[in-house]
Amino acid sequence: MEEYFIPFQLELQQKLPVVKGNKDYTEFRKTLVRIDEIIRLGKLEEVLINAMLQEVEEKGKRRAKEQGKKYKQLKAKARKRFQNNCIKAFRCGIVRHLTGEAYRRFSCRLAESALFQQFCGISFLEEIKVPAKSTLERYEKMVPGWVIEHVVNHLNFSAQENSEQGEYQKLKLKNRINWDDYFLDTTCIKANIHFPVDWVLLRDGTRTLMRGVRIIRNHGLKNRMADPGEFMRQMNKLSIKMTHTRRRKDSKKKRKKVFRLMKKVIKKVSYHAEKHIELLKKNWKDTDLSEAEAMQIVDRLERILEQLPQAVYQAHERIIGERQIKSKNKILSLYEKEIHVIVRGKANAEVEFGNTLFLGEQRDGVILDWRLYKEQASDDSKMLSESLEKLRDRHAGYQPGKVTADRGFDSPGSRNYLKGLEIKNNICPRSVKRLEEKLQDKDFCECQNRRSQTEARIGIFKNQFLGKPLKSKGFDYRDLYIHWSVLAHNLWLIARLEKVDEKQKNFEKAA
Repeated sequence: MEEYFIPFQLELQQKLPVVKGNKDYTEFRKTLVRIDEIIRLGKLEEVLINAMLQEVEEKGKRRAKEQGKKYKQLKAKARKRFQNNCIKAFRCGIVRHLTGEAYRRFSCRLAESALFQQFCGISFLEEIKVPAKSTLERYEKMVPGWVIEHVVNHLNFSAQENSEQGEYQKLKLKNRINWDDYFLDTTCIKANIHFPVDWVLLRDGTRTLMRGVRIIRNHGLKNRMADPGEFMRQMNKLSIKMTHTRRRKDSKKKRKKVFRLMKKVIKKVSYHAEKHIELLKKNWKDTDLSEAEAMQIVDRLERILEQLPQAVYQAHERIIGERQIKSKNKILSLYEKEIHVIVRGKANAEVEFGNTLFLGEQRDGVILDWRLYKEQASDDSKMLSESLEKLRDRHAGYQPGKVTADRGFDSPGSRNYLKGLEIKNNICPRSVKRLEEKLQDKDFCECQNRRSQTEARIGIFKNQFLGKPLKSKGFDYRDLYIHWSVLAHNLWLIARLEKVDEKQKNFEKAA
Protein backbone atom coordinates (compact mmCIF):
# COMPACT_ATOMS: atom_id res chain seq x y z
CA MET A 1 0.00 0.00 0.00
CA GLU A 2 1.28 3.46 -0.90
CA GLU A 3 2.50 5.59 2.03
CA TYR A 4 0.30 8.68 2.58
CA PHE A 5 1.07 9.30 6.26
CA ILE A 6 2.71 12.62 7.16
CA PRO A 7 4.78 12.39 10.39
CA PHE A 8 3.84 15.02 12.97
CA GLN A 9 4.90 15.98 16.48
CA LEU A 10 2.53 15.24 19.37
CA GLU A 11 1.33 18.23 21.37
CA LEU A 12 2.00 18.54 25.10
CA GLN A 13 -0.76 17.09 27.27
CA GLN A 14 -1.74 17.41 30.91
CA LYS A 15 -0.37 14.94 33.43
CA LEU A 16 -2.79 12.32 34.74
CA PRO A 17 -3.77 12.74 38.41
CA VAL A 18 -2.63 10.10 40.90
CA VAL A 19 -5.66 8.08 42.05
CA LYS A 20 -5.41 5.57 44.89
CA GLY A 21 -7.89 3.30 46.65
CA ASN A 22 -9.78 2.00 43.62
CA LYS A 23 -8.48 -1.29 42.27
CA ASP A 24 -10.91 -1.46 39.33
CA TYR A 25 -9.88 1.99 38.11
CA THR A 26 -6.18 1.12 38.52
CA GLU A 27 -6.55 -2.06 36.44
CA PHE A 28 -8.60 -0.30 33.74
CA ARG A 29 -6.07 2.54 33.59
CA LYS A 30 -3.24 0.02 33.27
CA THR A 31 -5.08 -1.74 30.42
CA LEU A 32 -5.73 1.54 28.59
CA VAL A 33 -2.07 2.63 28.94
CA ARG A 34 -1.00 -0.76 27.56
CA ILE A 35 -3.43 -0.41 24.62
CA ASP A 36 -1.90 2.99 23.88
CA GLU A 37 1.54 1.35 23.87
CA ILE A 38 0.32 -1.41 21.53
CA ILE A 39 -1.09 1.19 19.12
CA ARG A 40 2.27 2.97 18.99
CA LEU A 41 4.43 -0.16 18.78
CA GLY A 42 2.24 -1.68 16.07
CA LYS A 43 1.96 1.66 14.22
CA LEU A 44 -1.79 1.12 13.95
CA GLU A 45 -2.53 4.83 13.48
CA GLU A 46 -0.22 4.99 10.48
CA VAL A 47 -1.90 1.91 8.97
CA LEU A 48 -5.33 3.50 9.51
CA ILE A 49 -4.34 6.87 8.03
CA ASN A 50 -2.69 5.34 4.98
CA ALA A 51 -5.84 3.30 4.26
CA MET A 52 -8.14 6.29 4.88
CA LEU A 53 -6.12 8.64 2.67
CA GLN A 54 -6.01 6.01 -0.05
CA GLU A 55 -9.81 5.81 0.16
CA VAL A 56 -10.09 9.61 -0.12
CA GLU A 57 -7.67 9.73 -3.08
CA GLU A 58 -9.55 7.01 -4.98
CA LYS A 59 -12.92 8.67 -4.37
CA GLY A 60 -11.54 12.04 -5.47
CA LYS A 61 -10.09 10.57 -8.67
CA ARG A 62 -13.39 8.86 -9.53
CA ARG A 63 -15.34 12.07 -8.89
CA ALA A 64 -12.93 14.12 -11.01
CA LYS A 65 -13.13 11.58 -13.83
CA GLU A 66 -16.94 11.68 -13.80
CA GLN A 67 -16.91 15.49 -13.93
CA GLY A 68 -14.20 15.56 -16.61
CA LYS A 69 -11.79 17.51 -14.41
CA LYS A 70 -8.20 17.01 -13.35
CA TYR A 71 -7.81 15.59 -9.87
CA LYS A 72 -6.00 17.76 -7.34
CA GLN A 73 -4.32 16.08 -4.40
CA LEU A 74 -4.98 17.21 -0.84
CA LYS A 75 -2.62 19.91 0.35
CA ALA A 76 -0.37 19.20 3.31
CA LYS A 77 -2.45 21.35 5.68
CA ALA A 78 -5.72 19.63 4.72
CA ARG A 79 -4.06 16.21 4.93
CA LYS A 80 -2.73 16.94 8.41
CA ARG A 81 -6.19 18.08 9.55
CA PHE A 82 -7.67 14.89 8.10
CA GLN A 83 -5.01 12.80 9.89
CA ASN A 84 -5.88 14.43 13.23
CA ASN A 85 -9.58 13.66 12.72
CA CYS A 86 -8.76 10.04 11.82
CA ILE A 87 -6.69 9.60 14.99
CA LYS A 88 -9.45 11.11 17.15
CA ALA A 89 -12.02 8.86 15.46
CA PHE A 90 -9.79 5.82 15.97
CA ARG A 91 -9.09 6.39 19.65
CA CYS A 92 -12.58 7.60 20.61
CA GLY A 93 -14.10 4.59 18.83
CA ILE A 94 -11.85 2.17 20.73
CA VAL A 95 -12.65 3.64 24.17
CA ARG A 96 -16.39 3.88 23.46
CA HIS A 97 -16.57 0.22 22.47
CA LEU A 98 -14.47 -0.77 25.49
CA THR A 99 -16.92 0.99 27.82
CA GLY A 100 -20.05 0.07 25.86
CA GLU A 101 -21.50 3.55 26.35
CA ALA A 102 -23.97 5.28 24.03
CA TYR A 103 -22.73 8.36 22.15
CA ARG A 104 -24.37 10.89 24.49
CA ARG A 105 -23.24 9.14 27.66
CA PHE A 106 -19.71 8.61 26.37
CA SER A 107 -19.42 12.28 25.40
CA CYS A 108 -20.19 13.17 29.03
CA ARG A 109 -17.67 10.64 30.37
CA LEU A 110 -15.05 11.94 27.96
CA ALA A 111 -15.61 15.47 29.29
CA GLU A 112 -15.10 14.42 32.91
CA SER A 113 -12.39 11.74 32.60
CA ALA A 114 -8.75 12.85 32.39
CA LEU A 115 -7.79 9.26 31.51
CA PHE A 116 -10.06 9.15 28.45
CA GLN A 117 -8.97 12.64 27.38
CA GLN A 118 -5.30 11.69 27.43
CA PHE A 119 -5.91 8.41 25.53
CA CYS A 120 -7.97 10.21 22.87
CA GLY A 121 -5.31 12.92 22.49
CA ILE A 122 -7.44 15.92 23.52
CA SER A 123 -5.93 16.69 26.96
CA PHE A 124 -4.17 19.86 25.83
CA LEU A 125 -2.65 22.43 28.17
CA GLU A 126 -4.62 25.48 27.04
CA GLU A 127 -8.13 24.04 26.61
CA ILE A 128 -9.84 20.68 26.23
CA LYS A 129 -12.33 20.45 23.38
CA VAL A 130 -14.53 17.35 23.74
CA PRO A 131 -16.39 15.92 20.70
CA ALA A 132 -20.18 16.08 21.01
CA LYS A 133 -22.36 12.99 20.56
CA SER A 134 -23.05 13.78 16.89
CA THR A 135 -19.34 14.27 16.21
CA LEU A 136 -18.55 10.93 17.84
CA GLU A 137 -21.12 9.24 15.61
CA ARG A 138 -19.67 10.90 12.49
CA TYR A 139 -16.17 9.86 13.57
CA GLU A 140 -17.08 6.18 13.75
CA LYS A 141 -19.08 6.16 10.53
CA MET A 142 -16.37 7.95 8.55
CA VAL A 143 -14.11 4.87 8.83
CA PRO A 144 -15.18 2.11 6.39
CA GLY A 145 -15.38 -1.48 7.56
CA TRP A 146 -12.58 -2.66 5.27
CA VAL A 147 -10.19 -0.11 6.84
CA ILE A 148 -10.94 -1.40 10.35
CA GLU A 149 -10.50 -4.96 9.10
CA HIS A 150 -7.13 -3.98 7.62
CA VAL A 151 -6.05 -2.51 10.99
CA VAL A 152 -7.19 -5.65 12.87
CA ASN A 153 -5.22 -7.88 10.49
CA HIS A 154 -2.12 -5.73 11.01
CA LEU A 155 -2.61 -5.90 14.80
CA ASN A 156 -2.98 -9.70 14.74
CA PHE A 157 0.08 -10.08 12.54
CA SER A 158 2.12 -7.79 14.83
CA ALA A 159 1.14 -9.89 17.85
CA GLN A 160 2.67 -13.03 16.34
CA GLU A 161 5.90 -11.68 14.83
CA ASN A 162 9.18 -10.54 16.33
CA SER A 163 10.56 -7.01 16.09
CA GLU A 164 13.05 -6.02 13.43
CA GLN A 165 15.86 -5.92 16.05
CA GLY A 166 14.92 -9.40 17.26
CA GLU A 167 15.41 -8.55 20.95
CA TYR A 168 11.71 -8.30 21.83
CA GLN A 169 8.45 -9.40 20.38
CA LYS A 170 7.05 -6.54 18.26
CA LEU A 171 4.33 -5.64 20.81
CA LYS A 172 6.61 -6.62 23.74
CA LEU A 173 4.59 -9.75 24.54
CA LYS A 174 6.33 -12.39 26.61
CA ASN A 175 4.95 -15.09 24.30
CA ARG A 176 3.82 -14.18 20.80
CA ILE A 177 0.37 -15.49 19.90
CA ASN A 178 0.18 -18.81 18.08
CA TRP A 179 -1.99 -19.16 14.98
CA ASP A 180 -1.57 -22.93 14.70
CA ASP A 181 -4.92 -23.76 16.38
CA TYR A 182 -8.08 -22.31 14.82
CA PHE A 183 -11.45 -22.49 16.62
CA LEU A 184 -14.72 -21.71 14.82
CA ASP A 185 -18.32 -21.09 15.84
CA THR A 186 -21.42 -19.20 14.75
CA THR A 187 -24.07 -17.28 16.64
CA CYS A 188 -27.10 -15.07 16.00
CA ILE A 189 -26.85 -11.30 16.37
CA LYS A 190 -30.39 -10.43 17.38
CA ALA A 191 -31.97 -7.37 15.81
CA ASN A 192 -33.28 -4.65 18.13
CA ILE A 193 -36.95 -5.41 17.46
CA HIS A 194 -39.90 -6.66 19.47
CA PHE A 195 -41.18 -10.18 18.91
CA PRO A 196 -42.63 -10.00 15.37
CA VAL A 197 -46.33 -10.57 16.12
CA ASP A 198 -48.26 -9.87 12.91
CA TRP A 199 -50.81 -7.38 14.22
CA VAL A 200 -48.11 -5.42 16.10
CA LEU A 201 -46.72 -4.37 12.70
CA LEU A 202 -49.96 -2.42 12.15
CA ARG A 203 -49.48 -0.63 15.46
CA ASP A 204 -45.86 0.22 14.53
CA GLY A 205 -46.97 1.50 11.13
CA THR A 206 -49.66 3.69 12.67
CA ARG A 207 -47.23 5.26 15.13
CA THR A 208 -44.60 6.06 12.53
CA LEU A 209 -47.05 7.44 9.96
CA MET A 210 -48.95 9.62 12.44
CA ARG A 211 -45.75 10.99 13.96
CA GLY A 212 -44.58 11.89 10.46
CA VAL A 213 -47.94 13.53 9.70
CA ARG A 214 -47.72 15.48 12.94
CA ILE A 215 -44.29 16.84 11.93
CA ILE A 216 -45.64 17.95 8.55
CA ARG A 217 -48.65 19.64 10.17
CA ASN A 218 -46.43 21.39 12.73
CA HIS A 219 -44.57 22.98 9.80
CA GLY A 220 -47.78 24.55 8.47
CA LEU A 221 -48.98 22.02 5.84
CA LYS A 222 -52.40 20.63 6.80
CA ASN A 223 -55.08 18.49 5.24
CA ARG A 224 -58.47 17.99 6.86
CA MET A 225 -58.30 15.17 9.42
CA ALA A 226 -58.66 14.38 13.12
CA ASP A 227 -55.74 14.87 15.47
CA PRO A 228 -52.96 12.34 14.57
CA GLY A 229 -52.75 11.39 18.23
CA GLU A 230 -56.38 10.17 18.08
CA PHE A 231 -55.50 7.48 15.52
CA MET A 232 -52.58 6.38 17.69
CA ARG A 233 -54.87 6.12 20.72
CA GLN A 234 -57.40 4.06 18.74
CA MET A 235 -54.71 1.63 17.59
CA ASN A 236 -53.27 1.34 21.11
CA LYS A 237 -56.72 0.51 22.53
CA LEU A 238 -57.22 -2.16 19.86
CA SER A 239 -53.77 -3.57 20.61
CA ILE A 240 -54.69 -3.88 24.30
CA LYS A 241 -57.95 -5.59 23.36
CA MET A 242 -56.10 -7.98 21.07
CA THR A 243 -53.78 -8.91 23.94
CA HIS A 244 -56.62 -9.54 26.43
CA THR A 245 -58.66 -11.73 24.06
CA ARG A 246 -55.95 -14.39 24.10
CA ARG A 247 -57.18 -16.55 27.02
CA ARG A 248 -60.94 -16.32 26.47
CA LYS A 249 -63.05 -19.23 25.27
CA ASP A 250 -64.05 -17.39 22.11
CA SER A 251 -60.57 -15.93 21.61
CA LYS A 252 -60.38 -16.69 17.86
CA LYS A 253 -63.68 -14.94 17.18
CA LYS A 254 -62.69 -11.93 19.31
CA ARG A 255 -59.26 -11.66 17.68
CA LYS A 256 -60.82 -11.62 14.22
CA LYS A 257 -63.27 -8.91 15.27
CA VAL A 258 -60.50 -6.71 16.73
CA PHE A 259 -58.28 -7.25 13.70
CA ARG A 260 -61.03 -6.08 11.32
CA LEU A 261 -61.26 -2.85 13.36
CA MET A 262 -57.48 -2.49 13.11
CA LYS A 263 -57.69 -2.78 9.33
CA LYS A 264 -60.19 0.08 9.22
CA VAL A 265 -57.91 2.31 11.31
CA ILE A 266 -54.81 1.51 9.24
CA LYS A 267 -56.74 2.28 6.04
CA LYS A 268 -57.59 5.78 7.31
CA VAL A 269 -54.07 6.31 8.57
CA SER A 270 -52.57 5.34 5.19
CA TYR A 271 -54.96 7.71 3.37
CA HIS A 272 -54.05 10.72 5.54
CA ALA A 273 -50.33 9.91 5.31
CA GLU A 274 -50.48 9.82 1.50
CA LYS A 275 -52.28 13.18 1.39
CA HIS A 276 -49.70 14.83 3.62
CA ILE A 277 -46.85 13.35 1.60
CA GLU A 278 -48.30 14.94 -1.55
CA LEU A 279 -48.64 18.26 0.29
CA LEU A 280 -45.04 18.16 1.45
CA LYS A 281 -43.69 17.26 -2.00
CA LYS A 282 -45.52 20.16 -3.65
CA ASN A 283 -45.24 22.85 -0.98
CA TRP A 284 -42.06 22.16 1.02
CA LYS A 285 -40.74 25.58 -0.04
CA ASP A 286 -43.53 27.21 1.99
CA THR A 287 -42.17 25.66 5.19
CA ASP A 288 -38.96 26.27 7.13
CA LEU A 289 -37.71 22.80 6.14
CA SER A 290 -34.82 22.37 3.74
CA GLU A 291 -35.31 20.14 0.69
CA ALA A 292 -33.13 17.43 2.23
CA GLU A 293 -35.15 17.47 5.49
CA ALA A 294 -38.43 17.33 3.60
CA MET A 295 -37.27 14.40 1.44
CA GLN A 296 -36.07 12.59 4.56
CA ILE A 297 -39.58 12.78 6.03
CA VAL A 298 -41.11 11.67 2.71
CA ASP A 299 -38.73 8.70 2.39
CA ARG A 300 -39.43 7.58 5.95
CA LEU A 301 -43.20 7.59 5.43
CA GLU A 302 -43.08 6.02 1.96
CA ARG A 303 -40.98 3.11 3.24
CA ILE A 304 -43.72 2.30 5.76
CA LEU A 305 -46.55 2.75 3.24
CA GLU A 306 -44.86 0.36 0.80
CA GLN A 307 -44.77 -2.40 3.41
CA LEU A 308 -48.21 -1.93 4.99
CA PRO A 309 -50.21 -3.90 2.35
CA GLN A 310 -47.92 -6.92 2.85
CA ALA A 311 -48.14 -6.52 6.64
CA VAL A 312 -51.96 -6.41 6.50
CA TYR A 313 -52.03 -9.46 4.20
CA GLN A 314 -49.64 -11.31 6.50
CA ALA A 315 -51.77 -10.62 9.58
CA HIS A 316 -54.96 -11.46 7.67
CA GLU A 317 -53.60 -14.86 6.65
CA ARG A 318 -52.59 -15.72 10.22
CA ILE A 319 -55.59 -14.32 12.13
CA ILE A 320 -58.54 -14.49 9.71
CA GLY A 321 -57.43 -17.29 7.39
CA GLU A 322 -55.55 -19.21 10.15
CA ARG A 323 -52.87 -20.11 7.60
CA GLN A 324 -49.12 -20.14 8.09
CA ILE A 325 -46.75 -18.05 5.99
CA LYS A 326 -43.26 -19.18 4.99
CA SER A 327 -40.44 -17.45 6.83
CA LYS A 328 -38.91 -16.12 3.60
CA ASN A 329 -42.17 -14.26 2.81
CA LYS A 330 -42.61 -12.70 6.26
CA ILE A 331 -42.05 -9.09 7.26
CA LEU A 332 -40.36 -9.31 10.66
CA SER A 333 -39.98 -5.56 11.14
CA LEU A 334 -41.01 -2.44 9.25
CA TYR A 335 -37.64 -0.87 10.05
CA GLU A 336 -35.12 -3.72 9.62
CA LYS A 337 -35.24 -5.50 6.26
CA GLU A 338 -32.07 -7.63 6.28
CA ILE A 339 -33.01 -9.88 9.22
CA HIS A 340 -34.06 -13.51 9.13
CA VAL A 341 -35.71 -16.23 11.18
CA ILE A 342 -32.86 -18.32 12.59
CA VAL A 343 -33.80 -21.66 14.16
CA ARG A 344 -30.91 -22.82 16.35
CA GLY A 345 -32.75 -24.87 18.98
CA LYS A 346 -31.07 -23.14 21.93
CA ALA A 347 -32.47 -23.71 25.42
CA ASN A 348 -33.33 -20.04 25.94
CA ALA A 349 -34.23 -19.24 22.32
CA GLU A 350 -35.67 -21.88 20.04
CA VAL A 351 -36.14 -19.23 17.33
CA GLU A 352 -34.15 -16.00 16.98
CA PHE A 353 -34.55 -12.99 14.69
CA GLY A 354 -31.44 -11.36 13.28
CA ASN A 355 -28.31 -12.23 11.30
CA THR A 356 -25.76 -15.02 11.56
CA LEU A 357 -22.30 -14.06 12.81
CA PHE A 358 -19.27 -16.27 12.12
CA LEU A 359 -16.25 -15.98 14.44
CA GLY A 360 -12.85 -17.67 14.22
CA GLU A 361 -10.34 -17.33 17.08
CA GLN A 362 -6.92 -18.66 17.97
CA ARG A 363 -5.99 -20.37 21.25
CA ASP A 364 -5.52 -17.17 23.28
CA GLY A 365 -8.92 -15.84 22.17
CA VAL A 366 -7.76 -13.29 19.57
CA ILE A 367 -10.36 -13.09 16.80
CA LEU A 368 -8.73 -13.81 13.43
CA ASP A 369 -11.79 -13.83 11.18
CA TRP A 370 -15.42 -12.77 11.37
CA ARG A 371 -18.35 -12.16 9.08
CA LEU A 372 -21.93 -10.97 9.58
CA TYR A 373 -24.16 -12.52 6.92
CA LYS A 374 -26.64 -10.21 5.23
CA GLU A 375 -28.58 -12.96 3.49
CA GLN A 376 -29.74 -16.19 5.08
CA ALA A 377 -26.46 -17.84 6.06
CA SER A 378 -25.32 -20.98 4.28
CA ASP A 379 -24.50 -24.22 6.06
CA ASP A 380 -21.75 -23.93 8.71
CA SER A 381 -19.54 -26.35 6.76
CA LYS A 382 -19.39 -23.91 3.81
CA MET A 383 -18.20 -21.10 6.09
CA LEU A 384 -15.07 -23.12 6.89
CA SER A 385 -13.64 -22.96 3.36
CA GLU A 386 -14.58 -19.27 3.01
CA SER A 387 -12.73 -18.41 6.23
CA LEU A 388 -9.56 -20.36 5.43
CA GLU A 389 -9.36 -18.82 1.94
CA LYS A 390 -9.75 -15.36 3.48
CA LEU A 391 -6.94 -16.03 5.95
CA ARG A 392 -4.62 -17.16 3.15
CA ASP A 393 -5.39 -14.02 1.13
CA ARG A 394 -4.78 -11.72 4.11
CA HIS A 395 -1.59 -13.27 5.38
CA ALA A 396 0.36 -14.41 2.32
CA GLY A 397 -0.68 -18.05 2.20
CA TYR A 398 -0.95 -18.66 5.95
CA GLN A 399 -3.10 -21.56 7.09
CA PRO A 400 -3.56 -23.09 10.57
CA GLY A 401 -2.28 -26.53 11.50
CA LYS A 402 -5.51 -27.62 13.22
CA VAL A 403 -9.17 -26.64 12.88
CA THR A 404 -11.64 -27.27 15.72
CA ALA A 405 -15.40 -26.68 15.62
CA ASP A 406 -18.71 -28.23 16.64
CA ARG A 407 -20.58 -30.84 14.61
CA GLY A 408 -22.39 -28.18 12.58
CA PHE A 409 -19.17 -27.68 10.58
CA ASP A 410 -18.77 -31.39 9.82
CA SER A 411 -19.56 -32.64 6.31
CA PRO A 412 -17.87 -34.81 3.66
CA GLY A 413 -16.93 -31.62 1.81
CA SER A 414 -15.23 -30.01 4.82
CA ARG A 415 -13.39 -33.25 5.66
CA ASN A 416 -12.05 -33.56 2.10
CA TYR A 417 -11.19 -29.84 1.99
CA LEU A 418 -9.08 -30.02 5.16
CA LYS A 419 -7.44 -33.25 4.03
CA GLY A 420 -6.45 -31.62 0.73
CA LEU A 421 -4.82 -28.71 2.61
CA GLU A 422 -3.10 -31.10 5.05
CA ILE A 423 -4.80 -29.43 8.03
CA LYS A 424 -5.62 -31.66 10.99
CA ASN A 425 -9.39 -32.05 11.32
CA ASN A 426 -10.51 -31.74 14.95
CA ILE A 427 -14.13 -30.92 14.05
CA CYS A 428 -16.62 -32.91 16.12
CA PRO A 429 -18.13 -35.50 13.72
CA ARG A 430 -21.88 -36.00 13.41
CA SER A 431 -21.56 -39.78 13.09
CA VAL A 432 -21.51 -41.59 16.46
CA LYS A 433 -19.15 -44.23 15.08
CA ARG A 434 -16.64 -41.64 13.83
CA LEU A 435 -16.94 -39.77 17.13
CA GLU A 436 -16.02 -42.90 19.07
CA GLU A 437 -12.93 -43.28 16.89
CA LYS A 438 -11.99 -39.62 17.31
CA LEU A 439 -12.28 -39.84 21.10
CA GLN A 440 -9.25 -42.15 21.11
CA ASP A 441 -7.15 -39.21 19.88
CA LYS A 442 -5.82 -37.18 22.86
CA ASP A 443 -5.22 -34.09 20.73
CA PHE A 444 -8.83 -34.17 19.49
CA CYS A 445 -10.15 -34.42 23.07
CA GLU A 446 -7.92 -31.56 24.23
CA CYS A 447 -8.99 -29.29 21.36
CA GLN A 448 -12.67 -30.09 21.88
CA ASN A 449 -12.25 -29.32 25.57
CA ARG A 450 -10.66 -25.96 24.60
CA ARG A 451 -13.55 -25.29 22.20
CA SER A 452 -15.84 -24.70 25.18
CA GLN A 453 -13.93 -21.44 25.67
CA THR A 454 -15.02 -20.34 22.18
CA GLU A 455 -18.63 -20.42 23.42
CA ALA A 456 -17.56 -18.20 26.32
CA ARG A 457 -15.67 -15.91 23.90
CA ILE A 458 -18.85 -15.40 21.90
CA GLY A 459 -20.73 -14.59 25.11
CA ILE A 460 -18.11 -12.01 26.12
CA PHE A 461 -18.05 -10.48 22.66
CA LYS A 462 -21.85 -10.23 22.36
CA ASN A 463 -22.66 -9.09 25.89
CA GLN A 464 -19.68 -6.86 26.73
CA PHE A 465 -18.74 -5.37 23.36
CA LEU A 466 -21.87 -5.50 21.19
CA GLY A 467 -24.47 -4.92 23.87
CA LYS A 468 -27.63 -6.91 24.43
CA PRO A 469 -29.22 -6.28 22.00
CA LEU A 470 -27.06 -4.53 19.39
CA LYS A 471 -28.83 -1.18 18.95
CA SER A 472 -27.42 -0.04 15.60
CA LYS A 473 -30.08 0.25 12.90
CA GLY A 474 -29.62 -1.13 9.39
CA PHE A 475 -27.36 -3.99 8.33
CA ASP A 476 -24.46 -1.78 7.19
CA TYR A 477 -24.25 0.01 10.55
CA ARG A 478 -24.60 -3.25 12.50
CA ASP A 479 -21.75 -4.70 10.43
CA LEU A 480 -19.61 -1.59 11.02
CA TYR A 481 -20.32 -1.78 14.77
CA ILE A 482 -19.10 -5.39 14.79
CA HIS A 483 -15.87 -4.35 13.04
CA TRP A 484 -15.21 -1.71 15.72
CA SER A 485 -16.04 -4.21 18.46
CA VAL A 486 -13.58 -6.79 17.07
CA LEU A 487 -10.85 -4.13 17.03
CA ALA A 488 -11.59 -3.08 20.64
CA HIS A 489 -11.85 -6.72 21.76
CA ASN A 490 -8.50 -7.74 20.25
CA LEU A 491 -6.71 -4.70 21.67
CA TRP A 492 -8.22 -5.38 25.11
CA LEU A 493 -7.26 -9.07 24.96
CA ILE A 494 -3.69 -8.53 23.73
CA ALA A 495 -3.20 -5.77 26.35
CA ARG A 496 -4.05 -8.31 29.07
CA LEU A 497 -1.51 -10.88 27.84
CA GLU A 498 1.73 -11.13 29.82
CA LYS A 499 4.25 -8.49 28.83
CA VAL A 500 8.00 -9.04 28.64
CA ASP A 501 9.91 -7.90 31.73
CA GLU A 502 12.25 -5.31 30.22
CA LYS A 503 14.27 -4.91 33.44
CA GLN A 504 14.93 -8.65 33.61
CA LYS A 505 15.78 -8.67 29.90
CA ASN A 506 18.29 -5.83 30.31
CA PHE A 507 19.78 -7.53 33.37
CA GLU A 508 20.29 -10.80 31.48
CA LYS A 509 21.77 -8.90 28.55
CA ALA A 510 24.23 -7.05 30.82
CA ALA A 511 25.21 -10.29 32.55
